[in-house]
Amino acid sequence: MAHTLVIVESPTKARTIRGYLPKDFRVEASMGHVRDLPNNASEIPAAHKGEKWANLGVNTAEQFEPLYVVPKDKKKIVKELKEALKGADQLLLATDEDREGESISWHLQQLLNPKVPVKRMVFHEITKDAIGRALDQTRDLDMELVHAQETRRILDRLVGYTLSPLLWKKVAWGLSAGRVQSVAVRLLVQRERARRAFRSGSYWDLKARLEHDSSVFEARLTHVGGEKIAGGSDFDETTGALKAGSKVRLLEESEARSLRETVLSQPWRVAEVEAKPTTRRPVPPFTTSTLQQEANRKLRLSARDTMRTAQGLYERGFITYMRTDSVHLSDQAINAARSCVKEKYGPDYLSPAPRQFSTKSRNAQEAHEAIRPSGEAFRTPKDTGLDGKDLALYELIWKRTVASQMADARLTMLSVELQVAQATFRASGKRIDFPGFFRAYVEGSDDPDAALEGQEVLLPSLAVDDRPSCAGVEALGHQTQPPARYSEAALVKMLEKEGIGRPSTYASIIGTIVDRGYATLAGNALTPSFTAFAVTALLEGHFPDLVDTSFTARMESSLDEISTGKLQWLPYLTQFYKGEKGLETQVQQREDDIDPTASRTIELEGLPCVVRIGRFGAYLEAKRVGDDGNEELIKATLPQEITPAELDGEQAELILRQKSEGPESIGVDPETGDAIYLLFGQYGPYLQRGQVSDETPKPKRASLPKGVKPDELSLEDALGLLRLPRLLGEHPDGGKVQAGLGRFGPYVVHDKGKGEKDYRSLKAEDDVLLVGLTRALELLAMPKRGRGGRTALRDLGIPDGESESIGVFDGPYGLYVKQGKVNASLPEGTGAEAITLEQAQELLAAKAASGKGKGKTAKTGTTKASATTTKAKAKAKPKAKPKVEGAGKPKIPSTTKTGRPRASAVRIIQAGQG
Repeated sequence: MAHTLVIVESPTKARTIRGYLPKDFRVEASMGHVRDLPNNASEIPAAHKGEKWANLGVNTAEQFEPLYVVPKDKKKIVKELKEALKGADQLLLATDEDREGESISWHLQQLLNPKVPVKRMVFHEITKDAIGRALDQTRDLDMELVHAQETRRILDRLVGYTLSPLLWKKVAWGLSAGRVQSVAVRLLVQRERARRAFRSGSYWDLKARLEHDSSVFEARLTHVGGEKIAGGSDFDETTGALKAGSKVRLLEESEARSLRETVLSQPWRVAEVEAKPTTRRPVPPFTTSTLQQEANRKLRLSARDTMRTAQGLYERGFITYMRTDSVHLSDQAINAARSCVKEKYGPDYLSPAPRQFSTKSRNAQEAHEAIRPSGEAFRTPKDTGLDGKDLALYELIWKRTVASQMADARLTMLSVELQVAQATFRASGKRIDFPGFFRAYVEGSDDPDAALEGQEVLLPSLAVDDRPSCAGVEALGHQTQPPARYSEAALVKMLEKEGIGRPSTYASIIGTIVDRGYATLAGNALTPSFTAFAVTALLEGHFPDLVDTSFTARMESSLDEISTGKLQWLPYLTQFYKGEKGLETQVQQREDDIDPTASRTIELEGLPCVVRIGRFGAYLEAKRVGDDGNEELIKATLPQEITPAELDGEQAELILRQKSEGPESIGVDPETGDAIYLLFGQYGPYLQRGQVSDETPKPKRASLPKGVKPDELSLEDALGLLRLPRLLGEHPDGGKVQAGLGRFGPYVVHDKGKGEKDYRSLKAEDDVLLVGLTRALELLAMPKRGRGGRTALRDLGIPDGESESIGVFDGPYGLYVKQGKVNASLPEGTGAEAITLEQAQELLAAKAASGKGKGKTAKTGTTKASATTTKAKAKAKPKAKPKVEGAGKPKIPSTTKTGRPRASAVRIIQAGQG
């Protein structure tokens, strides 16, 4: 029977759209891209293996013709799509409506080579009405969009595959360069350089607590003798002194304390009162960039998590398409938002007229709507049935969209100037006269009601010549602070502001920067590594255009002009890559001029040594005169937790001294009589009991828990850490309960016997040295989180004769069951509440038997079969991938001439979680 074949990217999207299509329509998923440029040599077809350009994947000599291949894991999908096409009388390509979606549709058409009519079906939300309109308004493929995406892909390949091999030779194996990635890394490095160059300045001021009509308020010193006093913005960040030409008075501590005594004993008078009415308008609804920024600030979600969660919400029909630069809302969306305002907040909170916003992005590409709840009527967050990240992100989108159609907030800004002796103080306040859209959404806050309270700073009713009484004055000292590191939100904002890359790619770019070891993400701050410093310096010195923000922004504009037909893609690629100033020529000419030793060296001001990049990370190198009077080269691994901005001469000297002389003992273990040493290794500071010797080749070691500073560690705590794991008591169900420290941090574990252990990580407020049995049992009773941090929707229980329970989870591709490390998708149409334990066992057994179970086999009736598969696979081990960051480690004795243990660069193997 003839049917219409509809192809989308994912099973979740297919499942949602299927419910809105006629019965004779068949929906299949391509699982994303079905072909791409080859990722490695094994994917290059035999006919092209001998070609010089084959590894590049682009024939630069033949009009930049790309070599497209179907990856091994997509061949089965392509075969299934071809089979589905056989009985079809029409093919509808319903991939996403942006450039990447257009490109996927083009590749599908090229691969499937359909003999039936082919049309493009586009929509920006998955609702019955939207799908109906899309069916009525199908179109042909937009080849200008396809060319723009293909040019972008080829350009990225040319930059990455031309520069990355150079970095392998000159810096370290396994590094990568990228058109946008390298610019983003440079932004992080520039900020870290500024932090390193920063010099702190100090200043003092006064804060008074005043009272009038039984109301207490605060005021700050602003002037002394008519002269403005210095604040943080008046200091030069590179010297720590006042900026040249500053007409301010710098208060020293002695002056501040003397002035405090004076104003305490003198009468206070109100010299000036100002009340200035103002209004605040709601911010526009979300674009891709602003959603990533707010989700990072409010929900602490990474850009990658935000886009993954938004993708799931879109594909299940909860929100509109999540890759957009537009802040426009359709009439349908405006009406839906205004209805929500009336129902939840009342007509007074509705804006007088519908609000529409204009897009200000430098390179706005998509013409569709802002990100908003889907449909003609917005489901309130509590009515969606969502939970976890899904609910949090949907609620954020719902609030921002609804707030965009609410009334302005009306405020009065209050300012009172007070005179006492020769000093002038100022009290500032803010009164919210009408909260307006603040009731639904306050940017940067996840609780509008709490934010309203925090925003309002009330002052008593004051008039000129009023004389409030002084309840107290504090003299306060301040230190200027270095520029803050980029958070993900701040980096996304900067990239968009500079016009670098596309907002839809920011998540993957930041992910790559972290995955490749160019930066670490800790406490929501992106900290560049020493490797990032070395690579950035090389690119700045030899290929400055490629890390210049203006040059990269111009490239982005050119790519946008290709998408609109204003610029031809082939001449642009030729100009960029070929010719005297082309990238290919630049690399060939400069490769021999780049000294690998210099490229791996980072010279930082104020250090008694240099930092070098080796095979296993960053290390210090310095020349020292030995005991015999001869000069020797000392190399010491840098702990990964030491950042370029924080490495100073004192730290470097300590690490080098420990390497050459061995560390000093911090005390003695009274039980064994062994000395306790604090050492620095590649993975940070750690403790060691006793020395390495023939009798004790592996003395007891323990890492310091996160947040514990080496200089604040007491002997008592050191002994406690070295004695981990410690027994807390017996579990009510039998077995021991212990607390320990592993590679993922502090934990508690229920040892059930026969090798079966149940772990839970300790929370931030728990201390591994103090946690007791009651708290441990409380943590162990909490449900384990599933893949990607997900919590099970249902716990189906533990099958008879087995030890691990089976849970039902909701993932990016729909519902699945999980036991141990084996996952199996639920059949189409089966809900979380409908699946039984027996059905779940059958699904997991089938998955394990197929050899696709993750990690280890399912503990079902097919253990032997899948164990055989696992054994067979284990024989053919793939070649190890190159490490991203490396620092060569010289082979040195485990003890010094004095017999003290050397600071080891070898990774510490800790007792703990696997």
